[in-house]
Amino acid sequence: MEKVSILHLITAAKNASPFDVNMAYDAGFDKIMPYTHVEMKEVMGLVQDAIFSRGPSGVKRESVFIGGRDIDVAMDMLDVARKSMVPPFEVSVFADPSGAFTTAAGMMATTAMQLAIDAFGPIADNAGGIAEMSQLPSEVRDRTDNLDAVGNTTAATGKGFAIASAALTSLALFAAFVGIAGISHIDIYKADVLAGLFVGGMIPFIFSALCISAVGKAAMEMVNEVRRQFREIPGIMEYKAKPEYEKCVAISTEASIRQMILPGAIALIVPVIVGFTMGPEVLGGVLAGVTVSGVLMGIFQSNAGGAWDNAKKSFEKGVLIDGQTYKKGSEPHKAAVTGDTVGDPFKDTSGPSMNILIKLMSIVSLVIAPYIHVGDNDHASATKMEKAPIVKAIVAKK
Repeated sequence: MEKVSILHLITAAKNASPFDVNMAYDAGFDKIMPYTHVEMKEVMGLVQDAIFSRGPSGVKRESVFIGGRDIDVAMDMLDVARKSMVPPFEVSVFADPSGAFTTAAGMMATTAMQLAIDAFGPIADNAGGIAEMSQLPSEVRDRTDNLDAVGNTTAATGKGFAIASAALTSLALFAAFVGIAGISHIDIYKADVLAGLFVGGMIPFIFSALCISAVGKAAMEMVNEVRRQFREIPGIMEYKAKPEYEKCVAISTEASIRQMILPGAIALIVPVIVGFTMGPEVLGGVLAGVTVSGVLMGIFQSNAGGAWDNAKKSFEKGVLIDGQTYKKGSEPHKAAVTGDTVGDPFKDTSGPSMNILIKLMSIVSLVIAPYIHVGDNDHASATKMEKAPIVKAIVAKK
């Protein structure tokens, strides 16, 4: 008779998570045994009791799961559980505090699909450009434009997944930061924490504005370069002379590096300044503001940029408004081109950069967390209080 499969659910929390229980049953376990309020010193005994009671063959249908809310505690318990096993008495043991790892794994499972979705739009867009430069029939360009419009929609979907994964990564890093920095809670009733929350909410807007401004400056440099080539190299439009493509590539490459220095510095320096001057709790408020505001900005800009681009393409084919058809060159088309001028940096630069901003600020905060640990401040204060009576005694003797 085959033994039932058992999952031993160990957690330091008051109650076993319903999420963990549901996931365990969905995974096919016959029995789930929760152990709550577990202390670190009890983990070894629980694991060894579980594995030695079933024998080498029985442990194959047995697993240990470590849940809870605190990532640091869960990872320490996981380490103890692994060291508690002796071959051949070994079971599968894994940890997933707050469901963060399972969710991240689920997001990673869609990687291939997301890569395909993200690649579809640029391929169709490049195909249209190649068709036009190759002087292919106009119907070829029409078909590639249709594919490019679909590509803008799929790209917006892919960017939505990207910003969602960035948010989950940021939450995991934030939880790690809170644990390492020794913060028990973040009180937004405190004026400095609330100010940090607002500052964090403003940073994505400043970062986005700098990115869009950088795109505009680089675009103007490229326009001037293209105009110069038209003036100085006759026959470009007639396909009799070859343009200097490398000059345009150099402009975009140099601008992408030079213009991104300030936005990158903001993401790197702000957590350091806030953390060392205001403390970890205020920095936690900043991270919360950046995450919430950045996620919303990223989703908004990715969708809005794609909508503006598709609106311009629609007018190139012809759009019926109030009984009149407006095509390329009409006033509505000119307005749509202006909108697309804003939409391109939205969907291709500023929107995707929100992912980097959120994760980079969280990583920098996590790196400096040991140096701004609240325990160090408490220890310093306690040291000062202990020295005070000694100073009084010396003064009294004098």
